[in-house]
Amino acid sequence: MAQTTQIAVLGAGPGGYAAAFYAADLGMQVTLIDEEKNPGGVCLYRGCIPSKALLHVAKVVDEAAHASKWGVTYGAPAIDVDKLRAYKQGVVDKLTAGVGSVARLRKVNYVQGRATLTGPKALKVTAASGDTDIQFEHLILATGSHPTKIPSLALDSPRMMDSTSGLELPDVPKSLLVVGGGYIGLELGTVYATLGSKVSVVEMTSGLLPGADRDLVQPLEKRLKTLFAAIMLNTKVVKVAEEKDGIRVTFEGEVAEKEQLFDRVLVAIGRRPNSKVPGLETTRVKVDAKGFIETDPQRRTAEPSIFAIGDVAGEPMLAHKASHEARVAVEAIAGHKAVFEPQAIPAVVFTDPEIAWCGLTEAQAKEQGVDVEVAKFPWGALSRAITVDRPEGLTKLVLEKSTGRVLGVGVSGSGAGELIAEGVLAIEMGASAEDLKMVIHPHPTLSESVMEAAEVFFGQSTHVYKPKKK
Repeated sequence: MAQTTQIAVLGAGPGGYAAAFYAADLGMQVTLIDEEKNPGGVCLYRGCIPSKALLHVAKVVDEAAHASKWGVTYGAPAIDVDKLRAYKQGVVDKLTAGVGSVARLRKVNYVQGRATLTGPKALKVTAASGDTDIQFEHLILATGSHPTKIPSLALDSPRMMDSTSGLELPDVPKSLLVVGGGYIGLELGTVYATLGSKVSVVEMTSGLLPGADRDLVQPLEKRLKTLFAAIMLNTKVVKVAEEKDGIRVTFEGEVAEKEQLFDRVLVAIGRRPNSKVPGLETTRVKVDAKGFIETDPQRRTAEPSIFAIGDVAGEPMLAHKASHEARVAVEAIAGHKAVFEPQAIPAVVFTDPEIAWCGLTEAQAKEQGVDVEVAKFPWGALSRAITVDRPEGLTKLVLEKSTGRVLGVGVSGSGAGELIAEGVLAIEMGASAEDLKMVIHPHPTLSESVMEAAEVFFGQSTHVYKPKKK
């Protein structure tokens, strides 16, 4: 006999398990389905979490080297790749096991296997132990995404890596080419470069991190020019071929040496939604030209019983966005008045220095013709940044010119990802520069830069002399 459940959730990533847990908290009967042993999804198993574990190690190595400027000198680091890989895997195992335990405490029925939809209210899960038929009242699709592949770069070789295989840390190659200057490529490139690889990055546009404001990217780009062997902009890869000693890459664009040999090549040019769900054609769910499942503001698809959240439901493809969509979908199923309409979704690039932003960027304001004033506070005037020898940062506010209302916030510097939440809250609460100026921030901290940026707007910053233009 088939199992029955009020809500079935397909995909146990940060969107899927958040939906399942919240539905259980509301007293619903929930079945969570995924191919992994425990919930976690790409984020915990092959994305956000393992990459941050490796980036932490890279930061420690870098800080140890940097300490020589303060009179503290350490010897050259000895990298034990096996132990490093084990540490990273230990972090993943601990977190996924923890999420699995929370699922059991909430009495969520977790079914491991591959699901196939058999209709708008039924699916079949195939596992090694056999098939399980499940009938549901509502289904939430949270199937995530996968690394984008370029046919011209399709080479069946262990030397070719994507973000998933790159995080497995097979070794520390002598030379590595990273294809793609977005956040995934720069984060992984930073890890390998700090561990000892000679890293080159190729980006087809005119700048790294195309979606971010240029002034925020500048501190990172300055450091990467010393960390990486080469940064090739306005350049693309047109051919890859395996040879005995590595991968020969042919470039086209603004690069002098059109052919170069690398030990490994890491392709990190983005991700694609996992919308090719087996059996999806048995429903009325619609998929757009980019491969995203179409939803309404409640995340309901064209099939009334089916919802979609996370990477598969549209950009930005971020874990925290998926988790919030999960709550909206569950509340809609429960009959509550809920829609997904955030004013700001934070984005963080976990390089060193970090870059974070939310709301309207300065570039978007110009494109949209929004009349804004930008207030910036340089970390070179920030006492905490100077005490930790990280003065290269910047905090900026994008403010509505007529009212001073906060429309966007950007931070570039060590710990930017921890600071951006204040910006998100300011935008969501409709705060103004006056509000941020009046909030007492602790001294000496990096968070003071938000307050001082607001003071810059009024020409009254304590530590930067920049009078307001009349």
